[in-house]
Amino acid sequence: METEFSGLLNIAERTPGLYFSYETNLTLSAQRLHDLGDESKLLPLWRQAEPRFLWNNYMLEGLIDSKLDPYLLPIVQGSFHHFQAAIGKDIIDVTLIARRCTRRNGTRMWRRGADSDGYVANFVETEQIMHLNGFTASFVQVRGSIPLLWEQIVDLTYKPKFELVRLEESPRVAERHFLDLRKKYGAVLAVDLVNTHGGEGRLSEKFANAMQHIVSDDLRYWHFDFHHICGHVHFERLSILYEQIVDFLDRNGYLLLNEKGEKMKEQLGVVRTNCIDCLDRTNVTQSMIARNMLEGQLRRLGIFAAEETISSHPNLDECFKILWANHGDDISIQYSGTAALKGDFVRCGKRTMQGIAKDGINALLRYYFNNFVDGTKQDAIDLLQGHYIVSVSRDMTPSSQKGGLEAVASFPLALSFVLTGFFFATLSLRQVRYDLRHLFFSVIWAGLSVAIAAFVRANGRIFCNRPRLHKPRC
Repeated sequence: METEFSGLLNIAERTPGLYFSYETNLTLSAQRLHDLGDESKLLPLWRQAEPRFLWNNYMLEGLIDSKLDPYLLPIVQGSFHHFQAAIGKDIIDVTLIARRCTRRNGTRMWRRGADSDGYVANFVETEQIMHLNGFTASFVQVRGSIPLLWEQIVDLTYKPKFELVRLEESPRVAERHFLDLRKKYGAVLAVDLVNTHGGEGRLSEKFANAMQHIVSDDLRYWHFDFHHICGHVHFERLSILYEQIVDFLDRNGYLLLNEKGEKMKEQLGVVRTNCIDCLDRTNVTQSMIARNMLEGQLRRLGIFAAEETISSHPNLDECFKILWANHGDDISIQYSGTAALKGDFVRCGKRTMQGIAKDGINALLRYYFNNFVDGTKQDAIDLLQGHYIVSVSRDMTPSSQKGGLEAVASFPLALSFVLTGFFFATLSLRQVRYDLRHLFFSVIWAGLSVAIAAFVRANGRIFCNRPRLHKPRC
């Protein structure tokens, strides 16, 4: 058991995207930092931290109990990228920070949807901060899985079916989720980018039905079928979505501080974007919204003329694209194991053959990670963040102990049997012209291979790498 848990910790030590600061509370946005009271600013950083984004919260518990404040350093998981660029004689400084929520943290297929408390998988707060001529502007967006109780259990198929769980609880779970968002961000616009047909369509329909019961003046739901409208190459059509939501963006704005640090404007609401994974379509959409907001901020400061855009300044345009492309890759690697798909549009402003080919490779890698790697990775995350508590007792048996067919199920072994069967079937067929009995043997070998393949297909779930730790604290 010690070996097993040590192995999980070794996996956890390779967690990407961890950031800390000795002086600044990275868990809070610029607006929340500005609004902190004088007494709060005197507290140790861990006491100021937003618990949702405190990645090492569980690991700090022992030190907190021992009152070792000087040694308590908040860590966030997410992304941090920055650039400077010239606009005429002015120098603009842009930073992009992502903060990943730890409440339902995990891997792509093993953390979907919401839990009963309304916390969703792959919830990430993204803040774009601009500094220019003493002014500071901040704009926050969030992403997160569809806030219903649903799952997508891997079974060796390329796209496992979506399964809704306890459908009668959907309105209550969605209500809890959005109530929490409204408390933290103010007004909320939920932008749903999933397809209107197939399994995604059924999931989106249930989401829309749940939202009908809770929409209000400060909570709106907007569906935009990304693939139907934009296809796989026409992402410039996202301008249609922008025109549909621009009134919300104008009304709820962004944070703007003057040279003295005084608040000239504040952000009153947030756009919450989701697709299925909240990675690829979501990142393209969020980068489009952020681009328009940055242009609006530059017009407000008198740097841009009314019709001037980021695209008018090639160096600024290139830096902005790279900033958001790297951000999308970071978030995607943490959740799916690969860089974001559709990243060539964010990075280059258009779809390219190289980008499409790269997407194909990453899609295959995601399939491999989902089926054969992420179960163990999920166990490592649950162990490190306190969702699974190790208790030592004399009668304790390893949590990973399997019985029955699961004890011997091995995809590599099954694949080797299938390939061996087809190999001998081919050899036998070559000997048929000398002896007809080889036709019988080739049929037997081929039949065995097909039977094993059919069994693996029908029982795919037991051949996949699944989480094995029980999680009593979840």
